[in-house]
Order: sequence, then structure tokens, then C-alpha cells
Amino acid sequence: IRYHSFYPEHKEGEYQFLMNDHDKEMFKWVREFNPYDLYPKSHERPNIARLRPYYEQLIAEYFPAQICW
Repeated sequence: IRYHSFYPEHKEGEYQFLMNDHDKEMFKWVREFNPYDLYPKSHERPNIARLRPYYEQLIAEYFPAQICW
């Protein structure tokens, strides 16, 4: 998590002169994880109608039908 949003290094390899050996080793894992992070890698808009049933089922699995606020 410490390195996750450090995009100048992710994309351009900047600031490596400030890193120690541990940082450099950890960035191997950051790059491995990068394709699976929370931000979309595509310019295509998601098909909401197709995705909705999946997320509704997921919500139903973990939340009661009525939530008391």
C-alpha cells in the first residue's frame, strides 16, 4: 500500500535515486499487482445493464434485504 499510488515511479521510473534496496524490491510486487488495481485500464465504458445483476447478487449475499440506518 505504501507504494501503490506512486505513479511517477510506476509509469516513468522516476525517483529511483531516492529508493533503497527494499523499496526497489517492493516495486516488483507493485508492478505485478498494477493490472488488477481499482482503476480502469480501458477507455471503454462498462455495460451497466450487464454488470448490474452481478453486483446485485453480490450485495444480496452479504447484506440483508433491509438495512437499518
